[in-house]
Amino acid sequence: MRIAIYGAGSLGTILGAYISKGGVPIELINRNKAHVEALKEKGAQVVGTVQFTQQVVAYTPEEMSGKYDVIFLMTKQQHNKEVVQMLDDYLASDGALVTFQNGLPEMQIADILGAERVLGCTVAWGATLKEAGVCELTSEPDALSFSLGALCGKRNKNFDNIKAVLELMGKVDVEENFIGTRWSKLLINAAFSGMSAVLGCTFGEAAGPRASRRVVQALIKECIDVCKAGGIRIEPVQGKDIVKLLDYNNSLKRAFSFFIIPIAIRKHAKLKASMLQDLEKGKLTEVDAINGAVSEYGRRVDCPTPMNDRVVEIVHGIEQGRLKPCFDNLKYFE
Repeated sequence: MRIAIYGAGSLGTILGAYISKGGVPIELINRNKAHVEALKEKGAQVVGTVQFTQQVVAYTPEEMSGKYDVIFLMTKQQHNKEVVQMLDDYLASDGALVTFQNGLPEMQIADILGAERVLGCTVAWGATLKEAGVCELTSEPDALSFSLGALCGKRNKNFDNIKAVLELMGKVDVEENFIGTRWSKLLINAAFSGMSAVLGCTFGEAAGPRASRRVVQALIKECIDVCKAGGIRIEPVQGKDIVKLLDYNNSLKRAFSFFIIPIAIRKHAKLKASMLQDLEKGKLTEVDAINGAVSEYGRRVDCPTPMNDRVVEIVHGIEQGRLKPCFDNLKYFE
């Protein structure tokens, strides 16, 4: 197979480093010329909970040529339509585009490429770009896992090979109920990435104090409730039934849910949301594809989502320069 990671930022660089280290050729593509040059000159430097340096093949989109059997898509979603239409020219007619994006991007991509050429993958680990060529793995090594699934009943011919390639980094769960898996990741992102961006902190710091943890809990509850209203079964994450652990319908279960939130996120406590990283760089975020996706689906199934609505408002306020990421923003949830 000829494989590329398009949008090889922090996550893509680390994934590419693991795959290259495992002996499988893979091409890392990124618009950040400084990052690409650093990868070419010094290799991919992985720091954090795991540390190693790996030589990789890297270049910019302008240098792309030929056809790929598999493209891992790891860009932000703001320009998905244009990006996917461009990648269609480089994807083999029987190839597969595997989206690692947040939210619920598969349907839009399938409208462009056809459902049989689209796979979805969620990751249960996080990373941060420290500097050009240097990426920090912020999750513990035993938390490196993937969930892989297809949109249609017939899987792409490359499915088993893709699974084997991802297993060079971590455990791969094949999901039959992939929309339920997508919502598992969306729940985590809406609650922890959303509050990481709002408060300007890590996942663990958002889950610690009682005031911010109550908002995290409410965001989780809204995700669970809209899925119930829409008949969606949320899948477990790394073997843990997050609905059973975190949902509640009485004061006792609510207290247990509140207590367990910091424990549930402890392996990813150091993770800083990519949305917060974007805000720190003065970039627009994917909040509309994360918390906004929860709100949109809530409207569709007539289930209120006031806390997710508020996260969207606050993050847009930060993007526009009216607010800053800080714990003072908790007052907007009162």
